[in-house]
Amino acid sequence: MRERLHPVLDGVCERDWETEPLERLEPMRFAVIGVGWFTRGRALPALEASEVCEPSVVVTSSEAKAERVASEVDGDARGITYDQFHEGVAADAYDAVYVVTPNALHLEYVETAADFGKHVLCEKPMERDSARAATLRETCADAGVELMVAYRMHTEPTVRRARELIEAGVVGEPMEVRGTMSQRLLDRINADPDQWRLDPELAGGGALFDIGLYPLNTARFLLDADPVAVTGRTRSSHDAFDEVDETVSFTVEFPDDVYASCFASHNARQSSCIYVTGTEGRVGVEPAFFQDQQRTLRVSRGGGRASVDVTAVDQMLEEFDYFAHQVRTGGPLYADGSHGLVDMHAMEAVYEADERGRWVDVE
Repeated sequence: MRERLHPVLDGVCERDWETEPLERLEPMRFAVIGVGWFTRGRALPALEASEVCEPSVVVTSSEAKAERVASEVDGDARGITYDQFHEGVAADAYDAVYVVTPNALHLEYVETAADFGKHVLCEKPMERDSARAATLRETCADAGVELMVAYRMHTEPTVRRARELIEAGVVGEPMEVRGTMSQRLLDRINADPDQWRLDPELAGGGALFDIGLYPLNTARFLLDADPVAVTGRTRSSHDAFDEVDETVSFTVEFPDDVYASCFASHNARQSSCIYVTGTEGRVGVEPAFFQDQQRTLRVSRGGGRASVDVTAVDQMLEEFDYFAHQVRTGGPLYADGSHGLVDMHAMEAVYEADERGRWVDVE
C-alpha cells in the first residue's frame, strides 16, 4: 500500500489542474452578487488573496450597504444595488459574476449576467427547483458564457487525493459510501427563525438542499458516477423547521450496485465525514466539509492503515482560482450546469421518496 500512497501524498496539496501559471493569465474581475456573512467572511477575502482574481464590483440591496462593503475591499471595488446591476451599471468593470444570493434568486441574476456576456460561478444548489435550474443552464448555453456550480469539494486537495486513490484501485471495487454533514443552524449560522434558509420559496428545501448536498455530490465526485435511484426520510422537531426539513437520511443507488448512505441535519452537533469502502480497502476524509477544519485523509487496505493530516487550504481561493484558470485557458469546467442539474433531480427524488415511502428513480 505504501508504494501506491506515496505518489499521491507527496504532493497532497498540489493544484493538479493548473496547467498555466496563474501570474501569466489575464486577471478575472468578479461582480459578487449578495454580501451576506459568507461573502464578507469567505468569498471576498479569498478574491483579495488571489493572484488571478479580484473583486471589482459588489452588488447588494442598498447603495449605502454596497458602498460600505466596497470600501472595505482591497483595491478599487465599486458598490452597486441589485437594480443597478440589472440596468447594466458597472458592466464594463467585471468579467464574471459570483452569485451567492438565496437559491430562488440565482436565475434572475444569471440571466442578467448572461445578457451582458459575463461568465457565471453560481453557488450550490443551482436554484430552488430543477425546472429553474434547467433554465439557468440553458440561459448560459444560449449566451455562450461559461457556467460553473460552486462545489468546494471538487477543488479541495484532500478530496481530490482521495479520488485519485480510489481511481488507482486502493479500495478495490467500490461498494459503499457513507457521508454525513450536520450543524446546529440556529446556533452556529443564524438565530433568526425567519431567515431565508427556512423559507421553502427561497431555499427550495431545508437540510437536504443546504448541506445534504455535500455528501451527495462528493459521493458522485469520488465515484465519478451519477445516481440511479434514491430513497430517504426527512423529519423536523424544532418549530423553526415547520416548512423545511431539519434532518434528512437518504440512500443513493449508483451503477454496479454501489450504494451511498447519507445523513444531514440542521439541528445536530457539528460533524462531517465521507468514506468509500471497497472490496480491498477504505478511503475517507474526516472532517470533510466545513472550511475551518484541518482535514485528515484516512486510508486502509488489508492490514495496513494510514492517516495523513493535510495542511488546510482556503477552499474558496482554490475554487475561484480554478474557475479563472479554466476560463482563461479554455479548459473544461467541473462542475458545469449539467452536473449541477443532476443533483437537483436527485434531491427532488429524495423528497418524492419520502412522500411515497419507496425508491424513486433519478431522471
